[in-house]
Amino acid sequence: MREAKAGETVHVVVTYLAMNRPPDYPWPPAPAGPPLALLHAVDPPPWYFLNLYDAVGSGHEWTDWHAASPDELADYVGNPQIELYTLMRTGWPAGMFMLDFRTAGSCGLAYFGLVPEMIGRGLGGWLLRTAVHMGWDRDGVAAMAVNTCTLDHPTALPLYQKVGFRPVRRETRSHILSRDRSLP
Repeated sequence: MREAKAGETVHVVVTYLAMNRPPDYPWPPAPAGPPLALLHAVDPPPWYFLNLYDAVGSGHEWTDWHAASPDELADYVGNPQIELYTLMRTGWPAGMFMLDFRTAGSCGLAYFGLVPEMIGRGLGGWLLRTAVHMGWDRDGVAAMAVNTCTLDHPTALPLYQKVGFRPVRRETRSHILSRDRSLP
């Protein structure tokens, strides 16, 4: 591990993954522990999406939507072909995912993750399997896609592969860090 400073340019490997057939596992049972709820945010305001985006992704350099114009962000979040789901546990958001159905026959898992306080509690695999089933349950879906990068949680890529996604390509990009962080 090495310490990298905010403002430093780093190389990031982006892995694009696809799933070309529905999962061969059943819908997952809810994990043990306190009650949870998965809520579909219908026509959410941009601030709601940005709060979840930051809570889940700020430690992983999710910054792109902060550079978007207010209109661009509102159009994305308000698009009826994009569905935002919030995982609630013990009365507050534990994670989120977004399903993007804008491309005919495809479902993109646009965003997925848990807030840092919920990582390691057995929720990630359940939430991802649930998201995959929800994507495939939409009429006409013939494939799902997701991407991850080396700034995401280190278990992201193995977890996507464990639930059935397969890498289809990789690319290296440059990224300017928004905060200090440890890098492998």
